[in-house]
Amino acid sequence: MTATQPKYLILDKIEAPIDAFLIATDDAGALRAVDFWADEPGLRALLRRQYGDVTVEHGQAPAPIRQAFADYFAGDIRALEKVPVATVGTAFQRKVWAALQRIPAGETRSYGQLAAEIGEPDAPRAVGLANGQNPIAIVIPCHRVIGADGSLTGFGGGLPRKRWLLRHEGCAFKENRAAKPDRHARQPELKFGDAA
Repeated sequence: MTATQPKYLILDKIEAPIDAFLIATDDAGALRAVDFWADEPGLRALLRRQYGDVTVEHGQAPAPIRQAFADYFAGDIRALEKVPVATVGTAFQRKVWAALQRIPAGETRSYGQLAAEIGEPDAPRAVGLANGQNPIAIVIPCHRVIGADGSLTGFGGGLPRKRWLLRHEGCAFKENRAAKPDRHARQPELKFGDAA
């Protein structure tokens, strides 16, 4: 999962029931980033921070990656497990992101459970921070992490998207009745229909 410096990156737009989003893939065909807000300037800034002055061009992601997203949104909740990813980050972040990839589709974990799984039982907050810095949402399934009481917690793509993804995968969770603003979302909450 550790990434080498790519020669170039390709930005592609994926249409989905939870709105369009951008993905960045590299010259080797690995997924490097997912941006739910289709915020190209924001995604380019993230890619610059991670990879320096690498060339970023518009184009289509490799067909198997596009097909995996199409299959996932069509109901094959395990379709994204085969998507190759490459990330940069600290050793701790990469350990958390690897643990996220081991959460089976249709299941959730709490931050505390994830911390214990990586051998850091006293670090649920650090796990939460690393979870929030995951550059490859959905494929590295940070949306599968919920509160210890089973309630929804923050999500960079916004709580409506997290709710949709969890329902789509058949995960159990509690609705937060005392709706607090999602401080992790980059834009105001959006309204989406229920998962099919």
